[in-house]
Amino acid sequence: MANASSQGLQHSAIVSAHEYTHQSSVLKQERRFMVSLPERYYASDRHFPTLYIIDADFQFQHVSALVKHLARMGKLPPMIVVGVANQGDDDYLYTTTWATEDKAFGGAAEFHRYLTNELVPLIDKEFKSNSQKALAGYSLGGLFTLYSMMQQDSPFNAYLAMSPSAWFDDYSVASKIESLLQQNKLSAPLFFSVAREEDMGVDKIAAAFEASADKSLQWQFKSYPTENHFTTALPALYDGLQFLAPNYATDGTDMLEIGDYKAVIEHFQALQKQWAGFQFEWLQAYQFAKYIFWSKQVDKVDDILKAINTSFPESLTIVSIEVAKGLLKKGDNQHAKTVLQNVSKEGELNPNWHRQFSVYYQAEGDEKQAAQHYKKALALADKYQFESWEVWELK
Repeated sequence: MANASSQGLQHSAIVSAHEYTHQSSVLKQERRFMVSLPERYYASDRHFPTLYIIDADFQFQHVSALVKHLARMGKLPPMIVVGVANQGDDDYLYTTTWATEDKAFGGAAEFHRYLTNELVPLIDKEFKSNSQKALAGYSLGGLFTLYSMMQQDSPFNAYLAMSPSAWFDDYSVASKIESLLQQNKLSAPLFFSVAREEDMGVDKIAAAFEASADKSLQWQFKSYPTENHFTTALPALYDGLQFLAPNYATDGTDMLEIGDYKAVIEHFQALQKQWAGFQFEWLQAYQFAKYIFWSKQVDKVDDILKAINTSFPESLTIVSIEVAKGLLKKGDNQHAKTVLQNVSKEGELNPNWHRQFSVYYQAEGDEKQAAQHYKKALALADKYQFESWEVWELK
């Protein structure tokens, strides 16, 4: 079958992630992992939460794509996604299970040691990760996720177990979890799920949580009666990610219902207490700026930006840029200029800051300055490896 290149069409690869190899001293072999970085990763020194997904050859692409999509749409904080690759069915079966009489099982402790002592420290060294680390797995990967959750030395502090194979070892995982719950030894958030599948044993885990979980423990169990073991992976992952960031998405209409800018900022402050925290990304800043104009609080812009600087200093520049964009559209050019100048230290390194100054100078009839800022905006976008949609937003 003819491909695009043989037809003379120009083409280039769309690179969304990279695969790496390293030598594991714990597993005594070369191992692989994949990494997907969040948008604007190179644009600052910011460090990000990390989501590790087991069985990466099967799971990584849709997981990393969904994480990036939800972050772009304002429903999830940006995250680094690390795919922990297995090496065929035998390796997957062995590394996700603990020892039984069957020699095909039994490598979970060793695999957990590999993650704890080698892979997670390697990721922390090579990438801009922060202390928030979630582990996710599906089927046997979900079972291993529960196993890791039960270990006192686990490097993870949130867990997503999708259709975990709780049938393994005569359903013993439920009783193991219940014992830890009764001793109040489980404290990390957990989302787990099951599809329309018989004898998985996940209901026994749910019963253990219902009976023994402390009221302060954050956990959620969800059933998908219209999905089977294979089709449930994506919807369960979606809900699991939302579990980590509940009510994270807030658009301008929502803000209008909340009240004045002080109430809205208090709303966002409450989100900082979630597992991955909160700061304004491009979409929240855009929606917040629209809210200011819709709610007729433009006369309070300077006070609003001072309040943002107090509660969200890391977000002041991005919010200021969006506010300035709105002011420029309203023809309030001098106020927009002042807002942009107030964040010039960080703004000089921000493509969108230069783009709005380009718009300002164009409105003032200074084509030379407008062109210089526009050129700088595109150069920085290229330097920071902005996604194509972000580059075209600048044009």
